[in-house]
Amino acid sequence: MVPAWLWLLCVSVPQALPKAQPAELSVEVPENYGGNFPLYLTKLPLPREGAEGQIVLSGDSGKAAEGPFAMDPDSGFLLVTRALDREEQAEYQLQVTLEMQDGHVLWGPQPVLVHVKDENDQASGHQATATVEVSIIESTWVPIEPIHLAENLKVLYPHHMAQVHWSGGDVHYHLESHPPGPFEVNAEGNLYVTRELDREAQAEYLLQVRAQNSHGEDYAAPLELHVLVMDENDNVPICSPRDPAVSIPELSPPGTEVTRLSAEDADAPGSPNSHIVYQLLSPEPEDGVEGRAFQVDPTSGGVTLGVLPLRAGQNILLLVLAMDLAGAEGGFSSTCEVEVAVTDINDHAPEFITSQIGPISLPEDVEPGTLVAMLTATDADLEPTFRLMDFAIERGDTEGTFGLDWEPDSGHVRLRLCKNLSYEAAPSHEVVVVVRSVVKLVGPGPGPGATATVTVLVERVMPPPKLDQESYEASVPISAPAGSFLLTIQPSDPISRTLRFSLVNDSEGWLCIEKFTGEVHTAQSLQGAQPGDTYTVLVEAQDTDEPRLSASAPLVIHFLKAPPAPALTPAPVPSQYLCTPRQDHGLIVSGPSKDPDLASGHGPYSFTLGPNPTVQRDWRLQTLNGSHAYLTLALHWVEPREHIIPVVVSHNAQMWQLLVRVIVCRCNVEGQCMRKVGRMKGMPTKLSAVGILVGTLVAIGIFLILIFTHWTMSRKKDPDQPADSVPLKATV
Repeated sequence: MVPAWLWLLCVSVPQALPKAQPAELSVEVPENYGGNFPLYLTKLPLPREGAEGQIVLSGDSGKAAEGPFAMDPDSGFLLVTRALDREEQAEYQLQVTLEMQDGHVLWGPQPVLVHVKDENDQASGHQATATVEVSIIESTWVPIEPIHLAENLKVLYPHHMAQVHWSGGDVHYHLESHPPGPFEVNAEGNLYVTRELDREAQAEYLLQVRAQNSHGEDYAAPLELHVLVMDENDNVPICSPRDPAVSIPELSPPGTEVTRLSAEDADAPGSPNSHIVYQLLSPEPEDGVEGRAFQVDPTSGGVTLGVLPLRAGQNILLLVLAMDLAGAEGGFSSTCEVEVAVTDINDHAPEFITSQIGPISLPEDVEPGTLVAMLTATDADLEPTFRLMDFAIERGDTEGTFGLDWEPDSGHVRLRLCKNLSYEAAPSHEVVVVVRSVVKLVGPGPGPGATATVTVLVERVMPPPKLDQESYEASVPISAPAGSFLLTIQPSDPISRTLRFSLVNDSEGWLCIEKFTGEVHTAQSLQGAQPGDTYTVLVEAQDTDEPRLSASAPLVIHFLKAPPAPALTPAPVPSQYLCTPRQDHGLIVSGPSKDPDLASGHGPYSFTLGPNPTVQRDWRLQTLNGSHAYLTLALHWVEPREHIIPVVVSHNAQMWQLLVRVIVCRCNVEGQCMRKVGRMKGMPTKLSAVGILVGTLVAIGIFLILIFTHWTMSRKKDPDQPADSVPLKATV
């Protein structure tokens, strides 16, 4: 296919008389043109003063132009937007006017005739030329319109571009070019261009054609022809060098100008080839998000902020496409880069990590200068200057009891004690600390996170308790039974405070102490102790109200030789019963005996179970007072039967043994004992009862069989007798 510029024609200038003007412009367009569209046909001579009007393209009857034609309002070129078919329409009659918005015509109408040239009429390798015939009137050249030639035209050279004609006599043509150019003329007046033209090198030539006789004399003044080199889109738009990053403050409103691009195109200024438009390539719109962070004006190249917010610290590279031919298909393009750095502003107020601290307990005798709490605040700004913080106690410290200290570039602040505390004056404090930005904030003020509350509880200081002795001693025979009383530990001031006692380092587990009375007893038999040995434990007393306050004293036990054991006289106790499984009741065991030989004086008595391991495993004996003890089951289940429980009773140096008879039985829901009953005399055994029942059933079966057999035989003897008339006979 022949390139587009081969079919770009000049305005055909017909022969004209003086003062005559062309009635219309004629343009030829190749049929089925296969190049790029839009195809620029010819430039109309629009007046400059009509720039404020609008170009109107219409048909020959003033109606809106139908078909693939348009006007470029910037360059004034008539263009076609698609391929034309001569078989559909061979020519188009158009007219162009320049009108104001109110319809007032500023220029025109200018008729334009567009011919669709048949493909078979094209000469291979040549561009259509405009033939200019120059007539002489009274021995002068008739002026003609300028000749337009395409830049970088790819045709066979020399290439015919126009023809002049001298009508009078023998003539020789001579051509001069200013500046010198690749043009020549032959004897017939045909003008040729001998090579490609470059508009960047020279955009316009002035040709002078002389008509001379054989002696080289001019018949008349030379004919001046203007050759205009038409621009070809052979230059790529060039973006300006990449500048340093453009700084844009965070939270800048939409529409803020970032920069303005200026791409240059070396093609002819004002032509479509140098008409550059801009398109934003990157960053691309986010999926599901309306709007963009940046916008580019396609005409001016101005880059502005969009509706999407920017974050401080972002470095964004914008890619903008600069396209000539007003972005039409077939043009050239370049990618311009703009680096944008989003700078930080002080729009974040500092906040504490924790808004509530404590409660923190401090004794009232703590020294001033003591660290009470460490608070930490953060600032979301990026600029170090914007992260500088100032701290202060907002409320809760009217007496100046507390103070703050911190490093200027740190987010940590220390709350310290400045004065002595007093439980009576203030048992607690709630100190509210506030943090502020040193630099003035931009945007909303501090939120609730800008304060932190530190709760301080003042602990009352009390002296530790004191015992009535610094150490204690007691003596006990090695034969003393469990529960034997040793001594009583008492505070020095029993009225002012209540103590709770405990034993420490009782490795053998021989001793026990009452929590509140301080009485020390033997917890078990002193098995393994030797006369003359000592056993030391630590008695600790804690204040009931203040457990951290305590006092301690050593207790030394001296083991004595056991007195001779008196003969034990068993004293039976009437039998009683207990339920198994175990229920919440037991038996009362009394210490004193009615026999005056066994009892010598009054209590207190000590009660222990006999040394039998089985008895000590199954039973539990608890002293109620100095004269009675309480006997219960130690296990959940004890075999139901009668049990003899030995109980050793001691008083001073005397000891005797009680034999307590206890019947363990199953009980009903009312707690009554259900004892096992043996078989009564004369009652049948289970086996005999079953035999009697089986014999009775067999006898009844035999009796029924006899009755059925007799009835059957009676029916066979008298078959004619009706069934309902046979008498029932039974033999017993």
